[in-house]
Amino acid sequence: QAQLVESGGGLAQAGGSLRLSCAASGSIFSTATMGWYRQAPGKQRELVASITSGGGTNYADSVKGRFTISRDNAKNTVYTVYLQMHSLKPEDTAVYICNGRINGFLNYWGQGTQVTVSS
Repeated sequence: QAQLVESGGGLAQAGGSLRLSCAASGSIFSTATMGWYRQAPGKQRELVASITSGGGTNYADSVKGRFTISRDNAKNTVYTVYLQMHSLKPEDTAVYICNGRINGFLNYWGQGTQVTVSS
């Protein structure tokens, strides 16, 4: 069964770093565009970064130069997607949610992991 499981969230100080991981189980994710979204209280969910199966990346303007998305090849049909976050700011505080998009329209979502950045 295809599923996404995030890990690596937590508390960081402003200027600090965190790395999020998303374990994507299932061969369906071999051709998926994988992404990280975030949702802060009272705000809409927004795309933070995405990476295609070919390695092409896209970032929100607010995180360019600070965040890096990457993906590993599968191990036993489990693909791992990372979001390395540096120079964290309090406004980065949100629930970060892993997404896998198949053929441009079929979406899988993880449950999310909380990131809190203190000033």
